[in-house]
Amino acid sequence: MVKAIFFDLDDTLLWDQQSVKEAFRETCEWADGQTDADCSGLEQAVREEARKLYAEYPTYPFTQMIGINPFEGLWGRFNDSGDDFQQLKAIAPAYQQEAWTLGLKRLGIDNPALGKLLAEYFPEARKRHPILYEDSLEVLEQLTGRFDLLLLTNGSPSLQQIKLDITPEIAPYFDHILVSGAFGRGKPDPSIFEHALAKVGYAPEDVLMVGDNPMTDILGAERAGIPSVWLNREQKAAHETVAATHEIKNLKELLPLLDKLETTSP
Repeated sequence: MVKAIFFDLDDTLLWDQQSVKEAFRETCEWADGQTDADCSGLEQAVREEARKLYAEYPTYPFTQMIGINPFEGLWGRFNDSGDDFQQLKAIAPAYQQEAWTLGLKRLGIDNPALGKLLAEYFPEARKRHPILYEDSLEVLEQLTGRFDLLLLTNGSPSLQQIKLDITPEIAPYFDHILVSGAFGRGKPDPSIFEHALAKVGYAPEDVLMVGDNPMTDILGAERAGIPSVWLNREQKAAHETVAATHEIKNLKELLPLLDKLETTSP
């Protein structure tokens, strides 16, 4: 019988991809007003330059392990403890400025001063666009008190805290919040799932992991022996080798699934 549910945060409860998209839109519109040049295509140019740059830094293996993507790198300050985070904190301002400056350059705009301004603008724009999926709070409301709820999110503790601060409705539903950067390993490493199990005090078979990412949420749950629910909002094809225990198209489908599991459990 399900006693606890572990939830992923980004693109499961929070629509992070859309928030980033809105921040890019606002920042690129602002860039248009700062120059006579045509800034259409700036978002795509910056995204490509950011991905490329991000992978070249010595912090890349750490960000991969903890689960901090290039676009979080564009707005994070990384005021977190630990040598790896201190190195990331030192690199971030130059990375952010360089990504925007190179993006502008690809459009024929050679203006490092504007690149610096855009690098400073983007983090504030991102904070102005917190987006919750429509079904998140409704479902959490129906689960609270019925199950122990734990939020299991990859990322920098300081950055994930900002996301929770600008969507203050979410955190109160959770008995525990576990961030990979604070633990020291990220999903899909089974150790963070085992740590989460220790927090709630249940066996793996008494828990469900709900998340959107097969390669972190679902694979990690599988490695830890935890049944999983793949939240496949975008109707993606199933992964070739990673299979969730259950699949749902929106969060509301979790409710009848839980009812079914309760009636069929021994």
